[in-house]
Amino acid sequence: MRRKRMSTAIRLFAVLAAAAAAAASTHAQAADSFPTRPVRWIVPVSPAGTTDIMSRLIGARLHELWSQQVIIDNRPGGAFVTGTDILAKASPDGHTIGMLLSPHAVNPFVMKKLPYDSVKDFQPITLVAIVPGLLTMHPGVPAKNLKDIIALAKAKPGSLNYGSPAPMTSGHLSMELLKLMTGIEITHIPYKGGAPAMAAVMAGESHMMISGPATVQANVKAGKLKAIAVTTAKRSPGMPDVPTFQESGVPGFDTYEWYGLFAPAGIPRSTLQKLNRDIGSVVRIPEVSARLNSMGCIPTTNSPQEFAAFVKSEMQKWGSLAKKVNLQPN
Repeated sequence: MRRKRMSTAIRLFAVLAAAAAAAASTHAQAADSFPTRPVRWIVPVSPAGTTDIMSRLIGARLHELWSQQVIIDNRPGGAFVTGTDILAKASPDGHTIGMLLSPHAVNPFVMKKLPYDSVKDFQPITLVAIVPGLLTMHPGVPAKNLKDIIALAKAKPGSLNYGSPAPMTSGHLSMELLKLMTGIEITHIPYKGGAPAMAAVMAGESHMMISGPATVQANVKAGKLKAIAVTTAKRSPGMPDVPTFQESGVPGFDTYEWYGLFAPAGIPRSTLQKLNRDIGSVVRIPEVSARLNSMGCIPTTNSPQEFAAFVKSEMQKWGSLAKKVNLQPN
């Protein structure tokens, strides 16, 4: 009887082991064959801004690697919520991914009813880049540098305004932090993307904005916008002649925009690993890295676990600021 039980147990173990091996083989084969159809890449902002430019640059290289189309799907609106919600509700098979950025870590603290859980409904894939913010100004504003802007704002409270690509972007948050640290009052005007915000500054509709350098570089060179300062603690490698906020009289100021790839929660681990590996390899291609650097971006990739920890730390940092200054999504 005892031998019979042992024999049965051994057979059961063998069956379970075979099933596990088959499942592992199936997952490995699925990862090897991924993607099996075009990949939809959600961008929760309008075309022409840093997020869009970066997505198209990386997407084109992934198309070459995968021999499958990577379709950039711009879904602006709702302070990034529209596109982010589409990503959250997509099938978790890896064929829908999205480029999310800093506001993803802020919206849970400033928006009363998000249609998704910013942590539980998403699977971080990899960080892609850290981008110093660049403060640019309409040439007609009577100020030469950040010190002049602060002095003007203090002399005439409420006379200046600033635009942003959308509420809760790094540009919005950085300006609110500047207001908090210097005691000035500047009115916020949110737009629907970096391109319309930039056009408004050039037209004089708004006086200044903080954005990714890629959005404004050409117009700075053309003299249509004036570069004032970068938001990071150190000068940007792509803009070595532009001073930092700290150098311009705001000690301790250090902010940046981050960009990363996410998938819907529940994506198979093997597919997640392939996405992480392939996207990381593309970002590290010398020509891609050089292009990102020319946009003022600092290419930065990591593991899904490291990226998840990074997002958690960003939520802690910006959540604290949001409560302190009572940020609203306008």
